[in-house]
Amino acid sequence: NSVYCCVISLSRLYTSVAPLKQTVLYDFHRSQGGKMVGFAGWSMPVQYKDSHIASHMHTREHCSIFDVSHMLQSKVHGKDRIKFMESMVVADIAELQDNQGTLTLFTNEKGGIIDDLIVTKTDQNYLYVVSNAGCADKDSALMKSRLAEFKAAGADVDLEFLDQALIAVQGPSMARVLQSGMKEDLSKLTFMTSALATVFGVPDCRVTRCGYTGEDGVEISVPLSRVVELTEKLLANSEVRLAGLGARDSLRLEAGLCLYGNDIDDTTTPVEATLVWTIGKRRRQARDFPGADVIVPLIKAKTARKRVGLVSTGPPVRPHTPILGPDGKVIGEVTSGCPSPCMKKNVAMGYVEAAFAKNGTAVQVEVRKKAVPAVISKMPFVPTNYYSGN
Repeated sequence: NSVYCCVISLSRLYTSVAPLKQTVLYDFHRSQGGKMVGFAGWSMPVQYKDSHIASHMHTREHCSIFDVSHMLQSKVHGKDRIKFMESMVVADIAELQDNQGTLTLFTNEKGGIIDDLIVTKTDQNYLYVVSNAGCADKDSALMKSRLAEFKAAGADVDLEFLDQALIAVQGPSMARVLQSGMKEDLSKLTFMTSALATVFGVPDCRVTRCGYTGEDGVEISVPLSRVVELTEKLLANSEVRLAGLGARDSLRLEAGLCLYGNDIDDTTTPVEATLVWTIGKRRRQARDFPGADVIVPLIKAKTARKRVGLVSTGPPVRPHTPILGPDGKVIGEVTSGCPSPCMKKNVAMGYVEAAFAKNGTAVQVEVRKKAVPAVISKMPFVPTNYYSGN
C-alpha cells in the first residue's frame, strides 16, 4: 500500500528510540482493528479494516473521525497574551475577532519555520493553541523560554499545557452528524471559528471548524475521561467511520497542505513555502516577528526556490525523488507524494528552482532511475470544501 509506505517513512522521520506514547484512544483503536505504527513518538493507527483508498473516499463523500490527541494543545492567559504570542509567530493575532483562529508559523531568527500551528483568540480571556506532535518538545521549550523572558520583564502572561483528547471529524456530512448532538447552531460556526459546547451530552468540548483534509470539518477538544464515549456516539451514525494516518496523509496532500518535517522545516522560509499569506500585513510593516529582517525582503525579491505541486502518471512519486528540468538536470526535490485516490494520478509537492515554478511547466521526476513526465500544477489538487457560511 503506497500511502502505508509513505506513512512508515514519515514515522522514521519522527520516531525516536524512546518507548511510543499512547493516546487515550489507544485501546479503542486496537479494539476497532486499528493497525498501529510509530508516528511523532506516538503509537497511532495507520488504517482500520477499510482499505486506505476506501477510507480516503469515505472522508471525501461522507465523514470520518481521526484521533489527533497526539498534537500539543495549550492555553495562553493574561493581559499580555497577544503580545506574548506575537513575539513568536507571524500572524496578526490582535486583529482576530473573538473565537476566530488562524494558521500561523513559529519562525526563527534566520527566517526558518520552527512549526506551523493554529492560534484561536477565544472570548474566554485566553488564546487556544494547537501545534504539531512532532514539534511538541521544541514548541513547549520555545513557549516556556519566552514566558520566562516576559515574566522577568513584568508582563502579565501565563501558559497552560492541556491534558485533553482531540478528535477531528471531517467530511461533507460532518455538520449533519454533529448537529444532531448539539444545541448550538453549527451553521453559525464558520471555517476557522471556535465555540465551547456540549457535544452528545459531553460538556466542556471546544469545537473548532477546521481540519487537515480539505473537507468541511471540526476538531473537538474533549476531556480525556469522555472521549471514548463521544467517539462511540459519533460512530453510531452509519455515515461515520474511523480513519488513520494513511488516509490523513493522502487527504492533506490532495488539499495541498504541508506536513511539518517533510514540506517545511527550520531551513525553509515562509516565502519559499508559499506561506506568505500567513504573515499579517501589520506584522510585515512592523517587522516585529522572529526572522522578519530575512523574510520581509524576500517577499518582494525572488527566492531561489519555491514550493510547487506536481502531477504525474505511472509509478508513484516518493519524498526525496529528484525533480528534473527538460534537459535532465536536477532542479529540485519532492517532499511529499502519493497516488491520489480522487484524481487517479500521482500527486506530489516539492521545491524547484524558481524559473520552473510556473503552473503548467513540463518537468520530469526520477522514479527508480527512470525519468517520468510530470507537470507543475496548482494546489489544492482537489477543490477544498471549507464552510464559509454560504
